[in-house]
Amino acid sequence: MKLTVDKVKQVEVATTVGKEPALPAKVEAQLDNGIVADFNVSWEDIDSNQYKEPGTFTVEGKLEHKEYPKPLIEQRADPYIYKHSDGYYYFTGSYPLYDRIVVRRAKTIEALPDATEVTVWERHESGIMSEHIWAPEIHFIDGKWYIHYAAGDKDDIWSIHPYVLETDAENPLESEWIEKGQINTEFQSFSLDATTFEHKGKRYLVWAQKVDNDTVSNMYIAEMSNPWTIKNQIFLSTPEYKWEREDFNVNEGPAMIRRNGKVFIAYSASATDDRYCMGLLTADEDSDLLNPDSWTKNSEPVFVSSEESSEYGPGHNSFTVDEDGYDLLVYHARPYKRVEGNPLYDHNRHARVQRLFWNNDGTPFFGAPGYKLDVSTQKAKVTVTVK
Repeated sequence: MKLTVDKVKQVEVATTVGKEPALPAKVEAQLDNGIVADFNVSWEDIDSNQYKEPGTFTVEGKLEHKEYPKPLIEQRADPYIYKHSDGYYYFTGSYPLYDRIVVRRAKTIEALPDATEVTVWERHESGIMSEHIWAPEIHFIDGKWYIHYAAGDKDDIWSIHPYVLETDAENPLESEWIEKGQINTEFQSFSLDATTFEHKGKRYLVWAQKVDNDTVSNMYIAEMSNPWTIKNQIFLSTPEYKWEREDFNVNEGPAMIRRNGKVFIAYSASATDDRYCMGLLTADEDSDLLNPDSWTKNSEPVFVSSEESSEYGPGHNSFTVDEDGYDLLVYHARPYKRVEGNPLYDHNRHARVQRLFWNNDGTPFFGAPGYKLDVSTQKAKVTVTVK
């Protein structure tokens, strides 16, 4: 998928004689699909002679669009990036052996691939939390660090449940983590991919779970009394469309983003091969998030495999922002379509990052995995008029 800049909003600034004008750091541009978004701009140097006398002059600039390494980090499925107030980006994801939790941090997202990765916790030798250590997420809640993750049991490897680690250390990479135990859902069955977020003074948990021996993986939402305890369990979504039921009936991997008066939950669906894709749930930000009727589901997937970029099975995403506050989509995808054997044990689901744009109606525009954006065309030319 290729996008281009179709039009740039031209701007005017004013200054006084003898004073260098302050040029805007960002300008508004329209893409060829109609989306309007802000972009950083780098301006040409201004000759001081240009503002020595009354009059006008123009300055040219170039739009900037950051392309991240493709992939960002290899063999880290279920990627999660958290930007903390200390200026670091914290990255975690499923380790290929499914036997530990790893975290790394860097001041920029581009620096994450070369950052030192630290094993902060390892599986138990037996019993609970001894198998299938999956999909960790790192959060900072009320002055402490938490990691939410899923784990199984060597005696029953598919007895998978959500668990929580805690530390009050300033640097979570240099800390002993305390096991807070399992998040106890209302029924003890296969459950995983728990994510947590705060909204209007309440903390929520969203996760995937099968009911008893059912083959369907639904999603549920609950309010939390603390980061490892839920108050209640409310049904949120079930795989109902064909694209959610390819080989397996799956809704999983939820991730929340809140923008434009709405709360969005992206999620993943179907088998974890090239048919893996993403769907979207939407609720008004002032609605009762614990009421299933508050949520609507897109009837079509919002993010699917791309032959053009050779990224297959995109999903289990998270959201973050870059250093300039632009929204980013974090996800995994394989660089090939055909998978031999169980795709869960094909570890080439690489972590990837790209900018997330917003449609003019306020909904997220996911585009396609590995899309290209051209900001170098004549239509992308930027000028500012200085008076």
